[in-house]
Amino acid sequence: MQGIPTHYQQAITIGIEASFILMDFYKGHVDSTDKSDGTPVTIADKASSDYIVSKLEPLGFPIICEEIINEPYSSRQQWQQNWCIDPLDGTKEYLKKNGEFAINIAFIDNQITIFGIIVCPVKKEVLFGGIKEGVFISKFDTKGTIISTQKIEPSLFKNNPIVLLASRSYDTPATKKFVADLEKQVGEVVYKQKGSALKFFEFARGVADIYPRFAPTMEWDIAAGQAILEALGGEVLHLDTGKPLTYNKEDLRNPHFIAKSAALKVELIPNP
Repeated sequence: MQGIPTHYQQAITIGIEASFILMDFYKGHVDSTDKSDGTPVTIADKASSDYIVSKLEPLGFPIICEEIINEPYSSRQQWQQNWCIDPLDGTKEYLKKNGEFAINIAFIDNQITIFGIIVCPVKKEVLFGGIKEGVFISKFDTKGTIISTQKIEPSLFKNNPIVLLASRSYDTPATKKFVADLEKQVGEVVYKQKGSALKFFEFARGVADIYPRFAPTMEWDIAAGQAILEALGGEVLHLDTGKPLTYNKEDLRNPHFIAKSAALKVELIPNP
């Protein structure tokens, strides 16, 4: 991977390796329990988390991860760089066995996400990139070896009609209202549901234009996707301020946001 820093290459390999851990559990029956926030967690989440964290720690950068006890902000605010990890993004989809789950690994520099990795275990694909490195989709085999890599160029074209992505498990009335308001600006909108950060594969392939989110998310849900989308000329914007999302905040929850491709020019619609 010419031009990709070594620690990013190592993280891509680690993400691919962790995808096989998820798939091993996925083949059988997986029970879940609810965390304090009401979201499900499984033994697969924890196994993937343990593996990724143990392999990334020797690289020397601190880690924020969904399935560990994260450092208090009094410590984190001193960090200049860190990893941000979701070892199983889309646990609800994983439990439904619909294939729409991912592994997310992002690298944060002074609260800005600068490189993202999204692994699709079911299709054996990994989407990765940043503004300096460019964006790529690689396919890997059953041994985890990358067998092909495609460079993704920013698209200058939007879909006709516009394709809007919505969460499969967190669809909200606010999203439906957003669609109605958006149609006033751009005409017909195709409404497509997709689970987890796999939505960003749709952006990379030019088959989606916009993704509004009016339900709870955490930093590890979106950091990798934002780095990739920004590298393709797109944006992930705070609905109220219109500014890019930032990371390693005191509160690791994200605000409501809109992700959109470079080609789509729309007025931000106020947060419902």
